[in-house]
Amino acid sequence: MNSNPTNGSRIPGLSGFSDADFQRSIWAALRLVAIAALVGVPLLWWKLGWQSAALLVVGALISGTGIFEWLRLMTALMARMDTTVPDPAQMKPLVPVLIGFFLRLGGALALLYVSLKFLHGSVYALIAGLALGVVALTIEAVRLIKSWTV
Repeated sequence: MNSNPTNGSRIPGLSGFSDADFQRSIWAALRLVAIAALVGVPLLWWKLGWQSAALLVVGALISGTGIFEWLRLMTALMARMDTTVPDPAQMKPLVPVLIGFFLRLGGALALLYVSLKFLHGSVYALIAGLALGVVALTIEAVRLIKSWTV
C-alpha cells in the first residue's frame, strides 16, 4: 500500500481493526500453538522421554485454552461496547463468560499441580509449552504490524 499522504491514501491502523480481524488473529495464534506442540512433542519424546513430552502438551493446552478464553472474554466485552447494537438487552450476559474464565484458571492451576506432582519430566518442557501462547501472539502481532506498515 502506498503510504504517501499527498495522494489521499491512508495507512490502515488500529482504527480499522474490526472484531473479525481480532478473531482471525486469535484463531491464527491458536493454530500456531497447535502446530508448535505437534512438532515439539515427538522431538521431546525422542530426546527427553514421554514425561517431558506430556509436560509440553500440558503447557500448550493451558496456553491454548488461555488464548481461547481471552477470545471469549474480549468478544463479549467488545459486543457490550458496540454502540450500533439496536437492543442491548438481547446481548449475551457477561457473567457466564467470567465464570468460565475463572473456572479455566482454576483448572489450569490444578493441571499444573498434578502434572508437576506426577510427571517427572523436564520443567523446561512445561515452561516451553506455556510460552507457546506468548510466542504465537507475538508472531501474530508482528504480522499485523507488518501488514499495516508495508
